[in-house]
Parts: sequence; C-alpha cells; structure tokens
Amino acid sequence: MITKHVVVLPYDKHWARDFCEIKSEIQEALDQLALAIEHVGSTSVHGLSAKPIIDIDVVIKDYSMLDAVISALERIDYHHEGNLGIAGREAFKYEGKTHLRKHHLYVCPRDSEELKRHIAFREYLRSHEVPHLRMSAKSAV
Repeated sequence: MITKHVVVLPYDKHWARDFCEIKSEIQEALDQLALAIEHVGSTSVHGLSAKPIIDIDVVIKDYSMLDAVISALERIDYHHEGNLGIAGREAFKYEGKTHLRKHHLYVCPRDSEELKRHIAFREYLRSHEVPHLRMSAKSAV
C-alpha cells in the first residue's frame, strides 16, 4: 500500500490515553507473554507533532514465544503479517477496532535491534527539544 497523503497534527494530549486503552486490551490477551508494551514513535513524545497513529512494540523474551503470542493476538483480531522486510520486528494488522485509535502493532524480542532503535529514538526525542518538529495548533491551520 502506498501512502498518498500524510497528515501531521499538533501534539494531542489524548494520545497517551489512547495508548493506554490499546495497551490494556493487548495486555489482557497476552497476560504473561509480554515483558512490556511500549508506546514508541512520535505520538509518544509530549509536545511533538505527529501522524495521529499510535506505534506500539510488544516486548517478548525471544522468538520461542512468537507462536503463543500470535495465537493470543489472533483471539482479539490481530493478524500476523510477518516482519515485512524488517528483521527483529513482527507486524500485526487488524480490522475493526473502531473503539481504539488507529495504531501499528509490532512484536519484538527483547534483544531486537529494531526494538532498541525504537526506544533510543523515543528517548532521544523525549530528552531533546526539537523546536522545528513541534507545531502549535495555530501553526497547523
């Protein structure tokens, strides 16, 4: 699928709450299979303008857990798509879920370079002011 139009919006304080709602549903399905569920990507950075799509990494011990995770997520209508060409990250799609904000869901082993990259990027943005990436509601109009 080719994206033809990208919308970037000023930071929305509801993104953190939206992540928590999605996380709660996933955590309930995965129980002890997930070591952590991380809010990554630009919506996880307070004050940062972003595409209004929540990026989520489910952290698992290692790939030996993947089949059980796939089964648990399938029970709540997430479908495994494979790594989509990016090693260390398994993508999941969904249909419906209109009660949740649009999101991207990935499952990563805890030693995954892709997970480390996502966390490092998030933490860098959280700890460094990047003024040209922050947009006020007034400038978005």
